[in-house]
Amino acid sequence: MWIADQWKEYEVLDTSKGEKLERWGDYLLIRPDPQVIWDLPKHHRGWKKPDAHYHRSTKGGGEWEFFSLPEQWDIHYRSLTFHLKPFSFKHTGLFPEQAVNWDWITQKIRQAGRPVKVLNLFAYTGGATLAAAKAGASVTHVDAAKGMVSWAKENAAASGLSDAPIRYLVDDCVKFVEREIRRGNTYDAIIMDPPSYGRGPKGEIWKLEDMIHPLIRLCAKVLSDDPCFFLINSYTTGLSPAVLTYMLSWELRYFNGITDAQDIGLRVASTGLVLPCGASARWEKQA
Repeated sequence: MWIADQWKEYEVLDTSKGEKLERWGDYLLIRPDPQVIWDLPKHHRGWKKPDAHYHRSTKGGGEWEFFSLPEQWDIHYRSLTFHLKPFSFKHTGLFPEQAVNWDWITQKIRQAGRPVKVLNLFAYTGGATLAAAKAGASVTHVDAAKGMVSWAKENAAASGLSDAPIRYLVDDCVKFVEREIRRGNTYDAIIMDPPSYGRGPKGEIWKLEDMIHPLIRLCAKVLSDDPCFFLINSYTTGLSPAVLTYMLSWELRYFNGITDAQDIGLRVASTGLVLPCGASARWEKQA
């Protein structure tokens, strides 16, 4: 398992009965987590006095209960700064477990010893985009949600990357890649974090289990002749690291590289154990 254990301003303090107690900078949040199926004693006193608590509804969805949480605050990871705010579906605008991939992305770009063009699909609020840009890459950041792209720009500005070579696009990721193939544009690295389920503007159903392999095959067509890496993140429960490895290895078999995939996770302070938070697959150029 790859563990995001280099945070200074974030930590999972405790977990019990379907929820996790987290420290986000100066604030304590309680949020539901489907992986927390255990019923352990709640050791941390923060359970009794959080700054905000997201309550899951038995009918689906849920709502926040606020005590002393501001509308927006910042959190830092290494030299990056992220704006956070609570919004629907329990999110804050950042997935802290992804820091383990940001570090890997940074390492691969710096080791390349040459200019690296990165394509970040389903790029959300830009964690991977900022890591890649800070490491010296030029990045094309694509997300279908205008609000998320605007948020990514704000994070870039807060991280001192306003003038970095980042191209922000509000677009359907699949259609964008199809157009890039027709244009003959290529990239040295691809990052993707596709959703488990969703609907397109015309009601099209997106189900990751059905779409992930065609998406990998499509994206392989915009890789340069000498690619650096290909990273896939998945929060779909049934999509195991072994399955991700198989698909990625097959579609990139003509390149000289190796694939590894693991669960990713966060250390829980109260127990020292690791909370699983999805899976990632990494293909990298073989030395």
